[in-house]
Amino acid sequence: MIELKNDSLVCTFPETTTHEATLTISFMRTLRIPDDGKDYPLPPGLGRFSLVHVDDHRKAVPESWIEHGGVMLPLYQSEAMWINFESSYVDEHQARYPFAVKVATGKINAITGEFWSNGLSRDPQDYMVTPDQPWLDGYSVEKGFIRQFVAMPLGEGYSAEGQITGSEDVGGVQIAVYPMKKEAFEKHWPQRPPKIIRKGIYQYSSASEGISMLRVKEADMGLAVGGRMRQEIYEDTFDLSEWDMNTSSRCFVHLANSQTWRAITGNNPSTKAPTAREYTSHGLPWFDYYSDCKPLPGSDILSKLKSVIQLGKSKRQTPLPENDSVDPGNIIRIDKPQSPDQVREWSGRSE
Repeated sequence: MIELKNDSLVCTFPETTTHEATLTISFMRTLRIPDDGKDYPLPPGLGRFSLVHVDDHRKAVPESWIEHGGVMLPLYQSEAMWINFESSYVDEHQARYPFAVKVATGKINAITGEFWSNGLSRDPQDYMVTPDQPWLDGYSVEKGFIRQFVAMPLGEGYSAEGQITGSEDVGGVQIAVYPMKKEAFEKHWPQRPPKIIRKGIYQYSSASEGISMLRVKEADMGLAVGGRMRQEIYEDTFDLSEWDMNTSSRCFVHLANSQTWRAITGNNPSTKAPTAREYTSHGLPWFDYYSDCKPLPGSDILSKLKSVIQLGKSKRQTPLPENDSVDPGNIIRIDKPQSPDQVREWSGRSE
């Protein structure tokens, strides 16, 4: 089951996992790193994007969105985003509950570059494992490197979907979550006397009333390949049979540009994120994440995609304003917590 709570997707599987097992997925605003061929560290998190139910605006959204269901979020053209994963801590086992997560854009898998398929595959690995994988900023193009997710209009050939399939009919983001089987979790992390009693507190976001009376005809935003960033996608160290592939949850996340968002919801989206130059000029931090997990090699398919700037030059267009190179001088190292009991100190990346 997936619920929308506090602008995040909260996935639970009460029938097959422990009751405390949840995966919270948030879509984070961030600055767009320069698409200039250089390698950049991780940019900051600037708060979560607003999320609303598609079904709360059935009279205004495109008919295809009603068919897919799910949620929608606002993005400006050429705006960047990253996805945050947070597995819940199960006190009785003193461990965070593992989940396997597949992410696609326009039904193109962001890890392999292959077309969307159900289930999990190891050849090549087409999913990530939380909590080892805390976030995903873009397409896995090479061992240790990704290309940032950047929003571009569908129909102009910039999206990863358009470059790989030759059409841009889907757009949006698709997510599937598979929990670890309860018996496998209990085998890896036997029950222990709890040290801390903790209860999560969540607040439902209020469903806004449909205001627009005119239906938006077509989906108009997809994700394209942006600047190059240091980020590893980690290998799954569990046995494939330990994932429960009969109890998955899937969600379609539709992307609405600012005008479409206003037309559908009657609300303004958040203000635009600062540029990389504006952010860096104030000495604000960038981030590097260190983990002893083994990284995947990256996708040959995705490595051959052209970035937005590269495609723009071939089209004699300037699709990315304010793409000046920057030199991040203030880089904060974030280390993976070494034990289940260790608290990862606040780093400023998430919120």
